[in-house]
Amino acid sequence: MSMSQSTARERLGKIILERSFKYSDDPPFTLASGRRSNFYFNCKPTTLDPEGMNLIGEVVFEMLKDAPVTAAGGLTLGADPIANALAVVSFQRGKPIKSFIVRKDIKDHGTKSAIEGNVVAGERVVILDDVITTGGSTITAIGQAGRAGLVVDRVITLIDREEGGRENILQHTNCVESVFTRTQIMALRAEIMSGQ
Repeated sequence: MSMSQSTARERLGKIILERSFKYSDDPPFTLASGRRSNFYFNCKPTTLDPEGMNLIGEVVFEMLKDAPVTAAGGLTLGADPIANALAVVSFQRGKPIKSFIVRKDIKDHGTKSAIEGNVVAGERVVILDDVITTGGSTITAIGQAGRAGLVVDRVITLIDREEGGRENILQHTNCVESVFTRTQIMALRAEIMSGQ
C-alpha cells in the first residue's frame, strides 16, 4: 500500500534535509562546478537509503504515470538509484518504466555503447539527475541519449539549485521538472528550525 503523494513528498523532503543538505556561512562549500556556495546537496545518503529510495520511486512515478515514456536514466552515478527506484515502483504499479545508465566514459571494448540498459533507438525516455546546478551533466546525458537514438521527452531532477541549470537544460529539451527546488528545501529548513 502506497502513501499519498503529498505525504511521500513531505517525508522525502525531511530525509533530504536530515541526510543530504549542509549549510555553512563560513567557510562556504566548493561545488563540482568550482563555484563556492553556502549550501551543499549530497543526495547519495538519500537516494541510496531504503526509505529514501522507496519515496523517490513513489514521487517520481506519480510525476510520470501518464507520460508517454518507456525508460528513465541519466549520467552515472547521480541518476542510477533514482532510475532504479522508479523502475521497481513502476513495475509494482503495473506501468513498467525501465532504467538505463549513461556512462561518463564510453568503453573501448564490447559494444562501445554510452548507454547501458534494455533500451532501443526510438524509445521515449526521461533523463534523470539528482542535483541540477549548471545542468552540465544532464545536458551530457541528453546528448548521449540522442546519439543512441532515444527521444528525450523530459528531464526530472530531485533538486534544482536554481542557479541557471534549468534554463540551460531547456535549450536541449522542452520540459524540466524538479521534485524540490532550493527555495522549497530552504523554506522547509526554516519551518523545522522555527518549530524547534
